[in-house]
Formats: sequence, C-alpha cells, structure tokens
Amino acid sequence: MADVTQPRPRRRYWAEPYKIKVVEPLKITTRTEREQAIAQAGYNTFLLRSNDVYIDLLTDSGTSAMSDYQWAGMMLGDEAYAGSKNFYNLEAAVQKYYGYRYVLPTHQGRGAEHILSKMLIKPGDYIPGNMYFTTTRLHQELAGGTFVDVIIDEAHDATSLHPFKGNVDLQKLTDLIQQVGAERIPYISIAGTVNMAGGQPIAMANLRAVREITQKHGIRVILDATRAVENAYFIQQREAGYQNKPIASILREFCSYTDGCTMSGKKDALVNIGGWLALNDFDFYEEARNIVVIYEGLHTYGGMAGRDMEAMARGIEESVQDDHIRARVGQVEYLGQKLLNWNIPIVVPIGGHAVYLDAKRFLPHIPQEQFPAQRLAAELYVEAGIRAMERGIVSAGRDKHTGKNYYPELELVRLTIPRRVYTQAHMDLTAETVEEVYYNRDRLGGLKMVYEPKYLRFFQARFELL
Repeated sequence: MADVTQPRPRRRYWAEPYKIKVVEPLKITTRTEREQAIAQAGYNTFLLRSNDVYIDLLTDSGTSAMSDYQWAGMMLGDEAYAGSKNFYNLEAAVQKYYGYRYVLPTHQGRGAEHILSKMLIKPGDYIPGNMYFTTTRLHQELAGGTFVDVIIDEAHDATSLHPFKGNVDLQKLTDLIQQVGAERIPYISIAGTVNMAGGQPIAMANLRAVREITQKHGIRVILDATRAVENAYFIQQREAGYQNKPIASILREFCSYTDGCTMSGKKDALVNIGGWLALNDFDFYEEARNIVVIYEGLHTYGGMAGRDMEAMARGIEESVQDDHIRARVGQVEYLGQKLLNWNIPIVVPIGGHAVYLDAKRFLPHIPQEQFPAQRLAAELYVEAGIRAMERGIVSAGRDKHTGKNYYPELELVRLTIPRRVYTQAHMDLTAETVEEVYYNRDRLGGLKMVYEPKYLRFFQARFELL
C-alpha cells in the first residue's frame, strides 16, 4: 500500500499567460498549389503572398498580436501633427524602462539606423559590432563606414553551447582600436540576442567590460535594442546574480552601459509598426532631431501615427512583465526542444525569438554556393505551408569592395515565432514538418540565383531549381 504521507510530485505545466479573444481564419492549401506558389515566387519566401501561407514564421517583426490594452490605446490616438500626447506617453515609457534621456520616434528600426549612421559615421570609419545585421551594416556602408565583426568565435559555431554567444571578444575590440585608432571608430554597435548568430544573448558582465574599454578611448556604445528584453531574460536565467531580479530592472541596467539605441518596436514592444532612436547626449539629440524632420517627420511623430505611438508605449509596459517574456521565450524553447529530441540539427543554445535550422548539417550534400538554406526554407513551405527565412549566404550578401559573395560559417533557416500569435499545436505541426523534410532531405537539390537586386538581396532575389 502506498505511503499516503509522502508528498505528491508537483507537475508544472507550461501555459500562455493570456487567453484568445479574436481569431483570424487561415487558408489551407494543397501541395500542388504550394508548389506553384513557391515557383512563382522564385523560391524566395519573401515573395509569397501571405494569403497562401498557413503558419507564417518568416519574422517576428510587426507580426505580434496586440493586447486589449493596446487596442484600447489605439482608440486614444492624438493625430495632431505636432505635440501629440501619445508621443509624450511613448517618451515616458522609453525613459522609464530603457533609461535613455531623449527619444525620437521613427517609422521603424531602420529609420533610426539611417539617422544614426548619417549623423555619426564619416567615410573611412570603422564600426565594430557583435556580428553584422543586414540593414544595420548596409546603413553603415552607405555612410562610408566599414563593419568589423568582434563577436566571440563561439558565435560562428552552431554546435557550441556557450550560454552567451553574443559576447564581444574584448581582445578583438582592443586590437581594432590599436590598429585603426579610436578617432576612426565613432561607436561600437551592440545587439541584444544577436539575430544572425541564432538569437544569442550578450552577458551583462561582457557589456560592462565593453563599456570600460570604450570609455577609456572615448568611443560610444550604441545598442540595437530590438530584442533587448529577450536578452534581459537570458541574463536572468543564465548569469550569476540576476536570478531573483525582475526583467524590468535587468533591462534598465543593461541599457545603462550604452550611450543610446536604435529600436524596432515591431519586436519586443509588441506593435505592428514603429521604432525609435534614443540618446543620452543632448548635442547629438539636437542634431538627430534636425535630421529626423528631413527623413521621417516632425520629432514628435517621426513617421508614426499617434495611435501607433500609444500602442507602442503600452506594449513596452507589457513587454517587461516577467510572465510575458517567460511565455514568449518558452514557446521558442518548446519548438526547439522537440527538434533536438528528434536529433534535427539546430543552433544551440536555443535562441530567444526563433529556432534556427543548421542547413549545413541538414543538407550537407548541397554546397553553400547553391544556397542550401534558401532551398530548405522553400521546401518547408511546399511540405506544409510554413514560411521561414533564409539566414545564410543570401542574407550575407557581397563584399562592398570586391563584389564577391560572403561565405558565412552559419547557413541557417530561421523559424521565427511571432509573439502571442500561434498555439502549441502550431508548434507541433511545425516540428513534424521539419522532421518530414529532414527524413526526405536526400531528395533535395540546390538552387541558382537568377535575379539579384543591388541592396539587401534576400528580400527580392529570385531562384530556380538546379
């Protein structure tokens, strides 16, 4: 007979901290229809019509589900051209949770990148960073600068279990300063949860050390805060001394080691459009405030409607809630762990906003010049209507001096999870689809590129089957 005095093991179920109030019907297509659609799109998932997609994991940018609190705020939009009350609500939210003094709204993150690059970079400058991001590097290059990767080597290894693969290699940074001189480095570009590395975080201690080095040389630290809340979550979970601190306080400290940030509010801030540039130095803020009028709009709206600024202000408030970010990253971990259990090659540790399939190990028979990640993303769509994104040789683009393709170590397919949008059943179907394609992987051949635009080719390039 069982000993009834023994405590019963406690079960801990994972569940979303919200309930569904509105649903959007999805179209389910046939395999023949999907084969035709992907061929018409030139085997580029960006060129598919969203109506032909069942589960859309292309990006988490602008694809989140807003809360009833945010939708209520949309009805309070002050669409005055100047001095909208919603701007002041947004400004207060950024100041409270991110800690920056001055805020300029932009239509999205790349608007902030454009203003920052135009303001700070001179021809011949060097901009170190913890791995490139596509639009960030292009803005730097268009301003005459050269991006230099100073991320730790582990970031380029999909199998490394380093908990903070977004860390800056301090020796690489120091060597660059000595090589080119601090006066040729306007700032170091730091990304939270590094996208191109697989959504990998940077440690608080590492950012603090970066700050100490740059202060000695008068170099600014500019944060890409797009997914800084997710980075704060990983610090809470993995870095000593932060386990009992709330996400909001970790985020505030994280930003305190930087001089400003660019932000795409379409990610962490849970909105469909919008971003900002935030700075602490008044003189640079004054210059940026002048530039924003030329390219974005008046400094109190910067290309955004009042209602969207209000939704973003409220989204910031929701984004730093511990229950929210735990569930958000938890859904990504759920999908990633299923794939790991089935021995499917992905980037580890599992990232904050996406699961990244390692196309080099997934399709080892397809050489990188035949775009294996692009091919894999197309096949996932054909198999079940799941849209993913290539993050490999196509995204890496070409060297601005030689015109030759970059060949990144990481050749990835990103399964990006929108916030508060899909259920666990959608994640199960996604995992089963990946498993099916993996089982039949030997049947897949490569692609050849038949159209290449001048800039950011991954958005609009077209391919044909080899």
